[in-house]
Amino acid sequence: MLLPQEIIRKKRDKVPLSAAEIGGFVQGVASGAVSEGQIAAFAMAVYFNDMSTAERVALTLAMRDSGSVLEWASLGLPGPVLDKHSTGGVGDLTSLLLGPMVAACGGFVPMISGRGLGHTGGTLDKLEAIPGYDITPATDTFRALVRDVGIAIIGQTAALAPADKRVYAVRDVTATVESVAMITASILSKKLAAGLQALVMDVKVGSGAFMPTLQKSQELAQSIVDVGNGAGVRTAALLTDMNEALAPCAGNAIEICCTIDYLTGKARPARLHEVTHALAAQMLLQGGLARDDTDARQRLQTVLDNGAAAERFARMVAGLGGPADLLEQTGRYLARARVTLPVHAPQSGFISAVDCRGLGMAVVNLGGGRHHPNDTIDHAVGLTDLAGLGQRVEVKQPLALVHARDEDSARAAAAAVLEAYRLAPAAPVPQPTIYQRIG
Repeated sequence: MLLPQEIIRKKRDKVPLSAAEIGGFVQGVASGAVSEGQIAAFAMAVYFNDMSTAERVALTLAMRDSGSVLEWASLGLPGPVLDKHSTGGVGDLTSLLLGPMVAACGGFVPMISGRGLGHTGGTLDKLEAIPGYDITPATDTFRALVRDVGIAIIGQTAALAPADKRVYAVRDVTATVESVAMITASILSKKLAAGLQALVMDVKVGSGAFMPTLQKSQELAQSIVDVGNGAGVRTAALLTDMNEALAPCAGNAIEICCTIDYLTGKARPARLHEVTHALAAQMLLQGGLARDDTDARQRLQTVLDNGAAAERFARMVAGLGGPADLLEQTGRYLARARVTLPVHAPQSGFISAVDCRGLGMAVVNLGGGRHHPNDTIDHAVGLTDLAGLGQRVEVKQPLALVHARDEDSARAAAAAVLEAYRLAPAAPVPQPTIYQRIG
């Protein structure tokens, strides 16, 4: 086996690496034999010289195998093991919706999710707005809940893809986060460690997206599809719009309220509904649980209408330590902000553009996200009643409602929301909510 510095040298000189060489390097990362300086040098070499699909597959599998890999065969599950992953956005709570929906249609969804990153919301932060919800249960508890309920959403444990955690920490401080090859391996190594049979990827496009352009989003989606399938997991991707918040709200407890309203039928916002159904339908197709897209959507609508999806969500929450009556007594359990402040339109016109990242940062600055990893989240704060692209508003009509802990932070957030909206005399050309399917 080559020394780590020789593997770095080969990648620096654009010489293809074998699966054995990549595997040996990743083993060294996991064991500590490879230094942070060597990880940084390797990451920079990959950033500039890229990796072939075969190299990306090898890196993904090596990082997956650096820790535990969950297995489900011993449980005799009567359906496929499926998951969905998103590159992140604002007001994107689809995981909380489609997991219970797919479970009610016969899938098994062991969803290992993350916290908010930058301006994007995190599924775990939202779930922690529910009193008692345990995001780090014992593995046996997690497996039993997936078997019995069909869905469990938890956080990454130290045993899953530990090499990725070390590599990511170095990439974050060496300006190599944007490498598509390493983004692919980072995302997929954790997902594959969950023992999936099929995966649907939601890659965002627009002002609130992680990738800066449509072309880069397409590149990442294609890479994930190619590598996922190359690693033996049926993988497809949808490119979906993030030029405005997906739901008309953003914030942790606020998005849990939106989740419950959606699952129980109280309110199903159109954009959120369209993306959720497209992703969930693709999951059913990837898992062989529907004949075609029409059949998949009919099945999903049925489990929404008959309450089966809401029941799965309620059972998951109770099974992970949350209140058994959350759906019936939502207001009793979820925190509410002390101050609410409407943000009024300064003039009449059509909403022609939204800086979605700006809206996300407004929530972060309210306390709904983190500037530093150890920051405490205020689950109550956020935005609701967000006006949508193309909507006609009159002067002094609210563009949004700010929920804050105090008057000063409310006013600061209101100013940020105003800055994020652009008004014009004419309506903009409508953009698609779903741009493309890959794979």
